[in-house]
Amino acid sequence: MAQSLDDIVKVNVTVSPLSQSAGTFNIGLIVGGSNIIPVADRVRIYNGTADMLENGWTGEEPEFEAATLYFSQNPSPPKVAIGKWDNSAESEESVDEAVAACRAANNEWYGCYVVDATAADIEAVAAVVEPMIPSTAYFYSTADPNVKAGAPGNIMETLKGKAYKRSFGQYSTTPHAAAAALGYAMGANTGLANSAYTMAYKTLVGVTPESLSTTEVKTILGLNGNVYTNYGASYKLLVQGTMADGTHFDEVLNLDMLKAEIQIGATNALVNSAKIPQTEDGLSLLISAIEEQCEKSANRGAIAPGVWKAAPVMSLQTGDTLSKGYLVLPGRIADQSQDERDDRKAPPIYVPVKMAGAIEHVVIGVTVNR
Repeated sequence: MAQSLDDIVKVNVTVSPLSQSAGTFNIGLIVGGSNIIPVADRVRIYNGTADMLENGWTGEEPEFEAATLYFSQNPSPPKVAIGKWDNSAESEESVDEAVAACRAANNEWYGCYVVDATAADIEAVAAVVEPMIPSTAYFYSTADPNVKAGAPGNIMETLKGKAYKRSFGQYSTTPHAAAAALGYAMGANTGLANSAYTMAYKTLVGVTPESLSTTEVKTILGLNGNVYTNYGASYKLLVQGTMADGTHFDEVLNLDMLKAEIQIGATNALVNSAKIPQTEDGLSLLISAIEEQCEKSANRGAIAPGVWKAAPVMSLQTGDTLSKGYLVLPGRIADQSQDERDDRKAPPIYVPVKMAGAIEHVVIGVTVNR
């Protein structure tokens, strides 16, 4: 019999552990009190409304109606999460507690919508979403005429006053209109090259444009709200794509993705390495891992080359050009204290990035010569 080659050359194969991802940021959560999902399950993921029907939904529930709008957008999101609000008399669970419970039960979803929410519900959910981890965005719609009238105390004024960065409010008389906006936001976030987008000037399939005066539209936009309405002879457009504090939704989303990707990338580097030496060469491994994640954001078109106009960051000076849209600037190993070395800490690492921004308003001057 032949002898084993192991006596001559022994080969050991070691397979490195799988790296984790930062998630897709393209699944929305719809929360309601229908008795289809048990409280013990809290959240279920569906590939479409047909999948929901197979799971016991009848098509008459408000969550199903919202999901229909959600999946009707172009591009359509890949999945939806449906969350259970235990609003039975025996429970007395508040809606914000339900959203928090859905987050605790499942981390796959990013944006969320609550069906048939009152102004008090909206304010409560906005408050619990603002500091939520993982980061979340709350989409809500209201048909309260006080909003378009700009009456004191309306929900959009309230959330603007609280400078909430994670609440996207839409004035609409179409039920569940914000579920349509959520569906577009999740469907458009493909992660592919040049896939970065804004919410401004988008079509919301299944939503009726609001017939509003110019004053009413300006009032809603002045409250940092959003509205789907008619422009010109044929345009039906969502304006303006902002959160309650005036930040554009795409900026919130892109920075959430960048943060998560950098965090996961650096963690994967630590987990997948037998050891990262506390040397400049070791530090370069972390820098490479962070740069790889920044490249994803640049590839999507979220960050881009530009001039740094903020305060200096280490060697980066005001007026310098970020040729790739980002830099990774670490402190020096040689400057670490002995306590920092004993604690095995890396020097501080700074990542200045230049957002690509977006053009949403244009002034054109036409000069005519006769």
